[in-house]
Amino acid sequence: MLKKYLDKLEFNEICNRVSLYCKTILGKDMALNLEPINDKEKIEKYINECSEAMLLIHKVGSFPIGDIQDLTLIIKKLESSIFLNSKALLDIAILLRTSRELINFYKDSELELNFLNSYFDGLYSNVDLEKKIFSIIISEDNIADNASSKLSSFRRNKKNIESQIKDKLNQILHSSSYSKYLMDNIITIRNNRYVIPVKDEYKSQIKGFIHDTSSSGSTVYIEPISVFDMNNTLNNLSLDEAKEIERILEELSTMLFPISDNLRQTYNLIGLFDFISSKAKFSIDNDYSKPEISNFIDLKSARHPLIDKDKVVPIDISLGKDIYTLVITGPNTGGKTVTLKTVGLLCLMAQSGLFIPAREGSSIKIFDNIFADIGDEQSIEESLSTFSSHITNIVQILNTFTDNSLILLDELGSGTDPLEGANLAISLLETFFSKKSFTIATTHYREIKNYAITHDGFENASCEFDVKNLKPTYKLLIGIPRKK
Repeated sequence: MLKKYLDKLEFNEICNRVSLYCKTILGKDMALNLEPINDKEKIEKYINECSEAMLLIHKVGSFPIGDIQDLTLIIKKLESSIFLNSKALLDIAILLRTSRELINFYKDSELELNFLNSYFDGLYSNVDLEKKIFSIIISEDNIADNASSKLSSFRRNKKNIESQIKDKLNQILHSSSYSKYLMDNIITIRNNRYVIPVKDEYKSQIKGFIHDTSSSGSTVYIEPISVFDMNNTLNNLSLDEAKEIERILEELSTMLFPISDNLRQTYNLIGLFDFISSKAKFSIDNDYSKPEISNFIDLKSARHPLIDKDKVVPIDISLGKDIYTLVITGPNTGGKTVTLKTVGLLCLMAQSGLFIPAREGSSIKIFDNIFADIGDEQSIEESLSTFSSHITNIVQILNTFTDNSLILLDELGSGTDPLEGANLAISLLETFFSKKSFTIATTHYREIKNYAITHDGFENASCEFDVKNLKPTYKLLIGIPRKK
């Protein structure tokens, strides 16, 4: 479908609202890039997937999907046999845990699903590998001591050496012979060496190596010669520790190389589950119902999905049985444009596999295109008048519409001489009707209302106005044209 008309009907806002329910990058991308389709089999499949997701949520609660990072590059590295760092390995472990929890989530439901079953079957779970990664990598900056016997030994020896260094330096710090030379009574680290802060004027009084100077120049950081060898030993142990950690991470990565395809499929499926479950939660929270696919439009208590459900006035509207063209009249700000957008948006939602804000049993027809000439699209840059802007849209619709199109026209024929505008509007409606296109048009022209009264396939409707209180009620009355 043409994006211009999707935007005019604010379908992008529906996508944005669904995306807010998504937890994963893949799920959000699917929601934000959601587009209506006209393949009946696929539409029914997507709607049924949403229906089964709602059933699962009602039975066992929300899908156990948390924030999963973008794993695209990580999985590509595994496919190319490139070793992962600790954070990437943790992200894979989270993926495996999420997959396992989704599998158990489905098992716990004790439901036999027809549409989501194959997705659950496609998930890969490896409990041993998942637990192994989590037991070894505590956080992206912390590897467990017991990850290997060598690592444990290196760290134990490091603690012993560090303790010896600190004991030696504390002796200097608390020595009456040296305390007057010190700037502070503390042990610190410079260049991965334990040092003490010494007043610059006394730096020659303590034998050792200067590793740094304070910004003011008043303090130098000296490594006393008495701890030089121990610092060397400590640094060597740190190098051995780093090499052992690297070896451990490489070993874990190597275990993932053979299952990179499984991980990619699982990652994509979790994104899909996130998207489907978000559609379901969006429908549940807004009291949407499952649309039926038919050869006509029959919306019962339909609500505009972007208006507060406690404030919007529901409408009943039917097209395609005996009536193909509906002409709506009524006061300005009385709800005519909202009616157009409601019908168009609900059809777009259904053709995108979404539930709709209408009473159960409502049905929609699948359209190849939904056209909407709604509002004033006057362009200052192109110096187009309001009328010319509408005509530009109408010409595009005339060149594109088929017998399988839905056409929504707001204030048809307005912006020019009333008689010419009415005649043009009637001519356009006749053209659209000649192909049995579904058309809804709003107007103030009496001639169009009279035409609808006397021609088969046409019907009048109006947005009710409360004469007593002088305000619109926003109710749509089918078969009743407004006098004005």
